[in-house]
Amino acid sequence: MRDLSTLPKAHLHLHFTGSMRLETLVDLAQSSRTRLPSSFIDGDPLRVPADHRGWFRFQRAYDTARHLVTSEETMRRIVVEAALDDAAEGSRRLEIQVDPTSYAPFVGGITPALEIILDAARQATILSGVEVAVIVAASRIRHPLDARTLARLAVRYAGQEPGTVVGFGLSNDERAGRTASWGPAFRIAQRAGLASLPHGGELLGPSHVRDVVSALGPTRLGHGVRTAEDPALLDEIVRRGISLEVCPASNVSLGVYHEAADVPLPTLLAHGAQVALGADDPLLFHSRLTDQYEIARSLGLGDAALAELARGSIRASLASPGSKARWLAEVDDWLASDQG
Repeated sequence: MRDLSTLPKAHLHLHFTGSMRLETLVDLAQSSRTRLPSSFIDGDPLRVPADHRGWFRFQRAYDTARHLVTSEETMRRIVVEAALDDAAEGSRRLEIQVDPTSYAPFVGGITPALEIILDAARQATILSGVEVAVIVAASRIRHPLDARTLARLAVRYAGQEPGTVVGFGLSNDERAGRTASWGPAFRIAQRAGLASLPHGGELLGPSHVRDVVSALGPTRLGHGVRTAEDPALLDEIVRRGISLEVCPASNVSLGVYHEAADVPLPTLLAHGAQVALGADDPLLFHSRLTDQYEIARSLGLGDAALAELARGSIRASLASPGSKARWLAEVDDWLASDQG
């Protein structure tokens, strides 16, 4: 079996704070004399049930980490370390997702917060060799008018190259709010050429996916794994060319599936879905990008199928055609190599 950490791939579903290294979190906690919950340092991934109480436990843990990100230096450190970690796992492209609202109070507002992250992305690209672009994401637990403000901000920094904003997302608890309320924000972003990258189809099932597709016109769907429950919907997703950002370890940690063997990745692929595997929040789930490919291998995918998964992630990325062509050729080289 070939080494999956050397398989060229793109990483399209990674949250800013959730990408943080555990040792970085420990450093921040020690500096601020903050006591970390045992769940961070006991060596076990977070496991919660797929209900409101479970999501609250997850969000509380995430907020514990986020509240320690209180300086420009820390923000830059997170981006650079995320890129370096991705480089060690064969990633060629990282599209990291952030809501700058959370960090704005410490650096002078949402505009400086985003500019810091974009500048760090450019620096990280040089240091790591991984192209780092940014997705600005609104939160379902904030008012939809806040999302419009973020969309307008994202448009100001729109681009395709590293260190620019390539898409607009919507994250947090899928059960919060009415999806159509965020439609105006997404239309602002789409008119400027930004990709539509909302979450959907993880905590909630096919009917929610239909709402997201109808109201937000996704280019990619964050998670989308539960489209497997409705073959007709899954076929429609494929027909529309909507890629799925599937995060198997996250699905298990958040109680959507009992174990990795239950994640319906083979079903998605059998219907022709273009899938990009992602780590989501490795700080909490203790599972990074290569681990997701190891899970796929455990589900019965051979090296040729794993290579096609990597190609899917590259094609689903928002990188330039030239970069994509180069990385796809590198996947071919990986598959042709004599390893194992």
